Amino acid sequence: MENQKPNNQNTKPQEIKIADNIPGAEYANAMQVNHNKDEFQIMFLNILGSSGRVTGKIITSPGHFKRIISAMADNLKKYEEKFGEVEKAVGPDKEIGFKG
Repeated sequence: MENQKPNNQNTKPQEIKIADNIPGAEYANAMQVNHNKDEFQIMFLNILGSSGRVTGKIITSPGHFKRIISAMADNLKKYEEKFGEVEKAVGPDKEIGFKG
């Protein structure tokens, strides 16, 4: 069965805007994932030497988190088909924590 489109002929593509407080990309070389029953929290970190900073934080539902994982796995597969297998990065040799 082919994909069916709604009968509404006036459908427009969805417009996505970038918020003014997101000027560009941030580099992350580590991340932490936490969860509770209702949501997943993903923190991206930039660690350099003995210090680091949070570069981004995403909070999402378990269903969207699963879609994110699927999309990332699909993109990694396509990347490796084009450029070759990616070796897993070495993790930190000690626990990363936050200071208040």
